[in-house]
Amino acid sequence: MYIPTIGLEIHSILKTQTKMFCPCPNIFEESSPNKNICPICLGHPGVLPVINKKAVEAVIKLGMALGGEIAEKSHFDRKSYFYPDLPKGYQISQYEHPIVQGGMLNGVRIKRIHLEEDAGRLLHELPGSVKKSESATFVDFNRAGTPLLELVTEPDLKTAEEAVQFAKDLQLILRYLEISDADMERGQMRVEVNISVRKDSNDNLGTKIEVKNINSFKAVFGSIVYELKRQEKVLNDGKKLVQETRGWNDTGQITESQRSKESAHDYRYFPEPDLPITNFAKWDLERIRNEIPELPEAKYHRLMQEFCLSREQAKNLVEDKKGAEFFEEAASEFKTKIPKADYQLLLNYYANDLKGLMRNKKVNFDTLRKSISPEHFAHFVSFVAGGSISSVIAKIVLPKMFETGEDPEMIIKQESIKVIDGENELEEIVIEIINQNPKPVEDYKKGNQNSIQFLIGKAMAETRGRADPERLREILVKKLVS
Repeated sequence: MYIPTIGLEIHSILKTQTKMFCPCPNIFEESSPNKNICPICLGHPGVLPVINKKAVEAVIKLGMALGGEIAEKSHFDRKSYFYPDLPKGYQISQYEHPIVQGGMLNGVRIKRIHLEEDAGRLLHELPGSVKKSESATFVDFNRAGTPLLELVTEPDLKTAEEAVQFAKDLQLILRYLEISDADMERGQMRVEVNISVRKDSNDNLGTKIEVKNINSFKAVFGSIVYELKRQEKVLNDGKKLVQETRGWNDTGQITESQRSKESAHDYRYFPEPDLPITNFAKWDLERIRNEIPELPEAKYHRLMQEFCLSREQAKNLVEDKKGAEFFEEAASEFKTKIPKADYQLLLNYYANDLKGLMRNKKVNFDTLRKSISPEHFAHFVSFVAGGSISSVIAKIVLPKMFETGEDPEMIIKQESIKVIDGENELEEIVIEIINQNPKPVEDYKKGNQNSIQFLIGKAMAETRGRADPERLREILVKKLVS
């Protein structure tokens, strides 16, 4: 048996209006290639970069949220290496003096959090897709120079499950802080995994293998599981592991060797001469701390207590920041409509009916709010709770709310779909159903209990779902046995 040791390096593109060191818009996904570029982010001779203060504050916020130590002073460095999508021939990053050191998440120690600029993107075309028969590679520099946060953990993780959970929880914190959307599918969050194995806990750490090109939580899990098995097999075969960088092949579900691992000295780090040292003693750090919102862990415990939710219910709510905000706003309004509110009913309609509608319409909460506000949604559920509309009618009303943007009360009046609850009116309907269906009536009287469901269904159809099925059952049984 081998003991695994795992560390993570996680990059997140920050949500700033401009790039890290120039005034170009921080937009690269929806723009035409090489549109948002300038001499600064392209590294033309004689240009001078300027530090994006909002990006620095974003790193400070994350450091504070994770309990890290904010540096008294920090500076940027040049990390020299050549790659086609790195226009300067070097990357402005941080090495010896990062903005944040220390901190903790899920019991995993944070080594450092620093800022750097992102590279561009290489777009590969296969033979036949361009005029020539040969393959071609194009470079898009829109992403070059975007603010990139990098968080490095200590090698405290032991399993693929722990690594995935850490990455998911960090993603959620980034979103709650509103400093990054951290969408892995869109390349806004990227994970690199450092993995080694050793025979005994008293041994030195084994040979570290870095795995890159990981763009999903599934790939994080798969790459670790595969690499641990591969390393163990190499050692069991009596061979030695070579320190290297490997890439994750999602198609083959394997890691593949890319290059031997460069050391820090190969990058020829030295202080960036065009940028000043940042002295955080002169910054209003207390203001930044006060801007940190309620974080996922605190919200999780508060939701359980305030709304009497189970751990699983609270967890599901917290995992969707905008959804949790929508639910809480609706719950506040719901309480004014139903003082002794049962939040379970509100949660059920939120989790099932509302989110089901969103999936069908393919909308997010930002789009939903344009049609269904939290106040209207709370009003809608209060009608169900108060018995004004049945669950059948509710399935009619909610989609109409989305289509029209109107308050449910207006829709109920316009459609004349309020619940029929008058005893006399319900009795008239039941008597009519009994007279129209002599065979099921006779079957029921002979002991076939299933016939009552048939009769209830007929009555519900007659009322267009505007009656309470249980009330109909009571009246039907009463009339059938009399």
